[in-house]
Amino acid sequence: MKHRYLLFVLLAVLCWPLTMSSKVTLPQLFQSGMVLQRGKPIPIWGKADANEQITITFRKKKFLTTADSNGLWRIDLPKQKAGGPYTLTINDVVLTDVLVGDVWLCSGQSNIDVTIERVYPQYVDEIDHFDNNNIRLFRVQNETNTHGVQDDIRPTSINWKPLTKQNAWLFSAVGSFLGIRMFQETGVPQGIIVNSWGGTPIEAWISADSLQRDYPLLIERTKIYQNDEYVRTQQRANQLADQRWNELLDIADPGIQQHFSSLEYDDTDWPTVNQYDTHWAAKNGRGIIGTIWLRQHITIDKAHAGKPARLLLGTLFDADRTFLNGKEIGRTYYQYPPRRYDIPEGMLREGDNVITVRFINKYGMAHFIKEKPYMLAFGDDRQSQNPLPQDVILLSEQWKHHAGAEMPPCPSADVSLQNLPTTLYNAVLYPLAPYALSGVVWYQGESNAGNPAPYGDYLKKLMGCWRDRWNDQQMPFVIVQLANYMAPSEQPQNSGWAQLREQQRLTAKNDQRAEMACIIDLGETVDIHPLRKKEVAERIGLCFDRLVFGKTVALSPEVVSSEIQGTNVVLTFNLPLQDGELFEVELAGSDRRFQNATATASGTKVTISSNIEHPKYVRYAWKDNPLRANARSLTGLPVSPFELEL
Repeated sequence: MKHRYLLFVLLAVLCWPLTMSSKVTLPQLFQSGMVLQRGKPIPIWGKADANEQITITFRKKKFLTTADSNGLWRIDLPKQKAGGPYTLTINDVVLTDVLVGDVWLCSGQSNIDVTIERVYPQYVDEIDHFDNNNIRLFRVQNETNTHGVQDDIRPTSINWKPLTKQNAWLFSAVGSFLGIRMFQETGVPQGIIVNSWGGTPIEAWISADSLQRDYPLLIERTKIYQNDEYVRTQQRANQLADQRWNELLDIADPGIQQHFSSLEYDDTDWPTVNQYDTHWAAKNGRGIIGTIWLRQHITIDKAHAGKPARLLLGTLFDADRTFLNGKEIGRTYYQYPPRRYDIPEGMLREGDNVITVRFINKYGMAHFIKEKPYMLAFGDDRQSQNPLPQDVILLSEQWKHHAGAEMPPCPSADVSLQNLPTTLYNAVLYPLAPYALSGVVWYQGESNAGNPAPYGDYLKKLMGCWRDRWNDQQMPFVIVQLANYMAPSEQPQNSGWAQLREQQRLTAKNDQRAEMACIIDLGETVDIHPLRKKEVAERIGLCFDRLVFGKTVALSPEVVSSEIQGTNVVLTFNLPLQDGELFEVELAGSDRRFQNATATASGTKVTISSNIEHPKYVRYAWKDNPLRANARSLTGLPVSPFELEL
């Protein structure tokens, strides 16, 4: 009897791990705090033991299914009305604080990535008051896969967190403001899923099946990197090369050895240069690879001595380490982030202080970006840049200059897997489906502007394969058009950015379930990441008002017809424009030699004239940065750049 009892206990112990292993596992998207899509069937899926019974309990109702032979299961909950919080139970997994509302997927490259922290000076008061538990934020963790699609995404630190200043600080500004805007419009919970990666081309977000027929060489590019050992080895080699390059740089740099950043260092003999004169950053007409040191003395009066401050150092190319009186106050590793370095209380002394910037360049030419603020800001409003702080000391454009260490280029081989075709579709897009969505924001194009011709086809394929993945051919897309950027020109340009904008416009125009948000007036000449993201989100929201909610919404005016009247051209728009003279309008004959033209808007008509006898083509805002473009609707929305054959 005793032996039989021991045998029973032993069997129970041996079986206990098997019982524990049967726990249901869910995709990363399914967590407490999640937002489920209202008004549509809600797919819930996951893994369990083969043939295990799955029971879902939601809003006092139960739903049953059985896992298949591979342990996979799925239940589609019936359509739900907005509300919550609710509890969702799947066998022994309990998810709490679940809301039902609208879910938006925001994807693309770095302009979706731009965080609330980056735009904070533009909207200080509003962001300081972020606090809405009905808006939930989810950030997909970056990952690539060269081999094929995968089942799930990686765990992430921003997983269905409510909108607060702290939670949104490193979250997408466009996504945050879109959530606020849509909540204000609908009054229902909002879920914002951000799935983006700076600098990535559109091809990375398209499935292999969609590219294989028309672009087989793109697929072959990715196959080269399907050798994991090669990728790991090359990545490690690049890390070692970078580490060694920086070690040798510091050894060779006289500024490190002689303490160029120190307040006590005597820079009397250093020549003075203007920050916008690039001679100090060049040798034999080429940018210096290595380091360059600049120093500027600032006199602080008794009223400001010891006070906390913020150093606004514009935007620099490329990397920098910045010091105040010998102590480092900030460093940035690449060109795009604005340099906003906080100076703690007690660090600024009365009298002479010195700001030292150590430029570090691995390519190109070190320089300051114009049209950015360069100042010391004091007071409670020192975080703001809209408007600029009241109590400031402007920096001089004049700096003391000294050469640092000159280096050879750092050797490396490109293994940026995120830039290869299909790798992001495989790793971070495919696993999200079929999570129910209201719509998709696609904000990308800068990385494809060098070769704009195939972009329209790529964009069609992207929307097609995403709709296929969700099994929803009606999935709404809002395409955010490229903003204005780079140096303006008074003369016509054969602009790659303009050509890509046209691909975006035509693709949206020819897709009944897509709209384009035109932001040609929200860019910045010197910044590829313009800061007015709240305004971008508002225009995206207007597009969704029409696409998703069927509202009668006036978007950017569009040309509906054209007529040649002698040497004049008359365009008719679907909406009345603000009356007056229009700029950035061009005409061309059959030779496609475009010339600036005179244009006037009156109601829905625009009359264009030039000295071209037989006009055949008209273009508007067809430049990298058409700063003077001023064709707008009566509500202030800009007319999209376009080219038309008459």
